[in-house]
Amino acid sequence: MPIPRLAATASGPDVAAALAAEGCAIVERVVPPALLAQVRAELQPYLDATPAGSDDFAGRRTRRTGGLIGRSATCRDLITHPLILDAVGSVLGHVTSFQLHLTQVIAIGPGEPAQTIHRDQWAFDFFPFPPDYDVQCNTIWAMTDFTDQNGATRLVPGSHRFEDRLELTAEQTVAAEMPAGSVLFYTGKLYHGAGANRSDGVRAGVNITYAVSWVRQEENQYLSVPADIARTLPEPLLRLMGYARGAYALGYVDDLRDPLEVLLGREAETASLGSLADAEARIRQLGT
Repeated sequence: MPIPRLAATASGPDVAAALAAEGCAIVERVVPPALLAQVRAELQPYLDATPAGSDDFAGRRTRRTGGLIGRSATCRDLITHPLILDAVGSVLGHVTSFQLHLTQVIAIGPGEPAQTIHRDQWAFDFFPFPPDYDVQCNTIWAMTDFTDQNGATRLVPGSHRFEDRLELTAEQTVAAEMPAGSVLFYTGKLYHGAGANRSDGVRAGVNITYAVSWVRQEENQYLSVPADIARTLPEPLLRLMGYARGAYALGYVDDLRDPLEVLLGREAETASLGSLADAEARIRQLGT
């Protein structure tokens, strides 16, 4: 099956519908390539300092640079892009809230072989989530053009409905080719992997993923983003990073204090999640 392709005018529900059908979708030319070039310029010192992966899965010719919120102001705009949040909210609308799970530039160097085909939700200690439960929604922004030759992410459309722990091969996949400035969406259940880079250039993408707020984040945002930088960020982004209750009784500080108020040392301007009224409403909903 081909990967669904949508125009930049697509809505969050449009993306969610494509993900429900095939587990993946590409929205082309969402932002100008110059914006991704600005991300690269802001991150270049960190990209240069990042070592290649230490095993075959991470990629021995691949660099993975994280901590993007603290290192790139422009990346914050990608993380909170209206289309992204609308789409993720539609995909993960079955929970009280969702949070940022991972921020990472993946730069695949020439000669890197194809990555093992896998599901991202296996990071949760291979927990067998129900077939109809999405625990995460992922994005990869094309910093450079993604082509079959330079290692475009390879997907198995429709595989979000497959059985778990299958061993699939690259021959069963299709390449998520897209121009710079486009974004690939896929769910945590989709079988996929980085493609082999048979070119003489580096294929770079910004991997930003989101997950339901009751699971542990893959990237520890509280330590990845220094507190002095975090205190300068807008409150909606801070709550997305995890400075919020994930539900009624998840994530508070000591005497039931709002984590954002503890970070800022003052009362937060935005409302916190996790009210008793919300919890009671969900209990009544589950009971119907």
